[in-house]
Amino acid sequence: MAEKTDIRKVLFNPFSKNNPVVVQILGICSILAVTVKLEPAIVMGLSVIAVLAFSNVIISLIRKTIPNSVRIIVQLVVVAGLVIIVSELLKAYAYDVSVQLSVFVGLIITNCILMGRLEAFAMANRPWPSFLDGIGNGVGYTIILVIVAFFRELLGSGTLLGYRVVPQAVYDAGYVNNGLMILPPAALLVVACIIWVHRSYNKDLQED
Repeated sequence: MAEKTDIRKVLFNPFSKNNPVVVQILGICSILAVTVKLEPAIVMGLSVIAVLAFSNVIISLIRKTIPNSVRIIVQLVVVAGLVIIVSELLKAYAYDVSVQLSVFVGLIITNCILMGRLEAFAMANRPWPSFLDGIGNGVGYTIILVIVAFFRELLGSGTLLGYRVVPQAVYDAGYVNNGLMILPPAALLVVACIIWVHRSYNKDLQED
């Protein structure tokens, strides 16, 4: 029973209680870059989930054979290989989105969440828990990414997933899209609000 509880925590804690973005403050750079629209944010999140989960598994499988002196290089090579695969799949099956994401898919390799989980978890645990850890942290990251993109696209463009959701009558009445929301600082403001709400409901995370 204890093992099941631990596995459950590994998978679900990153969703909220130990979220990599709002608790550990990781992955902020990509949130600034890819959350102007909801669609590329979702695709970016799914890409990070896939790369993080499978890189965790690969590193966990070979962890006992990696010399300590080159472990970071090996981790980077594994992540880079998976990022290339994801990038090519996006170009083949979702070209328009891959163009919107531009170089940011390639920069997944620099995402602190990936290297942090490889070093802190995959190097010390078996493949199945490592896989779940990758899924959990990837989903936790994606949740914040999607929330930020939702508000930025809705308030900045009046659309969601490219579809107009603010009625024309609202614009005729004088409503104007908030241009600040499509600028990078707006992502920081939304993330700050999410952190404030999150810590309001999680008193144990508040500093004395």
